[in-house]
Amino acid sequence: MPTSICLGVDPGSLACGFAVVSRCGSRLELVEAGVIRSQRGADFDQRILGIHRKLAEVIERTRPHFMAVESPFVEKNAATAIKLGQIRGGILLTAGLHGLPVGDYNPMQVKKAVSGYGWADKTQVGKMVMVLLSLKEPLQADAADAAAVAIGHLMATRMPGK
Repeated sequence: MPTSICLGVDPGSLACGFAVVSRCGSRLELVEAGVIRSQRGADFDQRILGIHRKLAEVIERTRPHFMAVESPFVEKNAATAIKLGQIRGGILLTAGLHGLPVGDYNPMQVKKAVSGYGWADKTQVGKMVMVLLSLKEPLQADAADAAAVAIGHLMATRMPGK
């Protein structure tokens, strides 16, 4: 049975979670996860560039078949929504430069895929990520969210590239 590998990303301007998860049959495994931290007060273009560079390194190292990105909640603060859109643009550009198809999932879809309940809280999602990936220790919150996005995508797809 072929292995599918997905890079999940939870966008953020100060903390951008990522997780690479593989699936072979029904078995899920965490390959790598972390949080890309940007310095508060840093020029915004440098934050985007930093996220791009780190994700490019992860892609080169882990060779995922696709990327899955969590779409943001609709922001009431227009400036925050614009910044998050710019971060997402940088992430999508990184995927495009590496030839990765992208799955886009809203938070409710991710929560439902991982926990069976679209209104699950972060703690419930984190616990389900631990169970599904057979982890002994919890991931950092942003990395756990990214792992949930990757798991949701892997559950929604059947073969690499689909």
